[in-house]
Amino acid sequence: MNYLTYFENAKKATRDLILLSKEKINLVLSDLALALVENTTAILEGNEKDLAKMPIEDPKYDRLKLTVERIKSIAADIESVVGLTSPLEEILSEKTLDNGLNLKKVRVPLGVVGVIYEARPNVTADVFSLCFKTGNVAVLKGGSDAEFSNLAIVKVIHKVLQEHEINPDVLTLLPADRAATEALLNARGFVDVLIPRGSQSLINYVREQSKIPVIETGAGIVHTYFDETGDLEKGKAIIFNAKTRRVSVCNSLDCVLVHQDRLGDLAELLSPLASGEVELFADEKSYEILKSSYPSVLLNSANPQHFGTEFLSLKLAVKVVENFASALNHIAEYSSKHSEAIISEDEDNITKFLNQVDAAAVYANASTGFTDGAQFGLGAEIGISTQKLHARGPMGLEELTSYKWVVRGDGQVRK
Repeated sequence: MNYLTYFENAKKATRDLILLSKEKINLVLSDLALALVENTTAILEGNEKDLAKMPIEDPKYDRLKLTVERIKSIAADIESVVGLTSPLEEILSEKTLDNGLNLKKVRVPLGVVGVIYEARPNVTADVFSLCFKTGNVAVLKGGSDAEFSNLAIVKVIHKVLQEHEINPDVLTLLPADRAATEALLNARGFVDVLIPRGSQSLINYVREQSKIPVIETGAGIVHTYFDETGDLEKGKAIIFNAKTRRVSVCNSLDCVLVHQDRLGDLAELLSPLASGEVELFADEKSYEILKSSYPSVLLNSANPQHFGTEFLSLKLAVKVVENFASALNHIAEYSSKHSEAIISEDEDNITKFLNQVDAAAVYANASTGFTDGAQFGLGAEIGISTQKLHARGPMGLEELTSYKWVVRGDGQVRK
């Protein structure tokens, strides 16, 4: 298959897309939100074909699964994007030099945005809406696990684009085979930036093999530290929510760190997790406390590999730490720099934690489940960036732009 044609057409489509007015873009996205809901049956039929290929116990199953409510939620996120102010043409700075040249630093699209992702069909709609709003052409490479779901969603998007007489090449869904991945990784000169969304192995592979710039949306190895002053009731609610709200997402809690002075509260702190059938992997000190109260079928002794693991399931590591410094050292060693939290009533500890922990999102007395573009007021999101160049944390509209210098003169020449 000649993948070059896909990339050439995508590059050409950037010139068409930049001519669309902001009003036209919003109208298309509003119509798309309605169309996705109207085509729920067809989308779910495609999703059922994909689900039939995946064991229900696979951690990716929940990510893959679409429901009527989830499709409504995808549509709602698109409507949220419609309601946001477009960052395009925003003047970041402006000045006039002594020679009369007027300089403006103006937001512009990245160009062609490639996204490689796994069993997450919601990404198809999310990425398109954000890219379209910011004048970017999207080239998507979904995994074979979500092939029929992605095709169904893209069919709806292309139909809406056709109704508005817009070049359908502003969105390309590549075939779900490995050859398409290799072609995209090597599409230098056509694709401006590549964003992987999925497992750490996928992210590592894309980073190592890509010939074009990569924005990493890393895996989430997430910790919550309950310090010596932590409020027990707050802690119970926060830890339970962070672990059980939706276990297959990257902001789900993976490890609880507990100050040794709070061992007497450990059983109660983690007791709600039993009702959620959360399987614990406890270090020696916490195991001794929990074995008399936590269900034995859900309690295990932790091995070294349980720390630094993104479980993506109803599993959680537990470790007792000597002090604040020990907690920070553990997080520094095992964190993926996604989301980290402290539960504390000591303002000094809170301030130190928020300042010293190196992560895209740091929390005090709140669930890490909030690390999400919609929750941050960004509408949908294209991913959670865990790197430090260009974008960090939930990537919304602004993170899909670059800038250029616009220089106006009146015949000036440089001496």
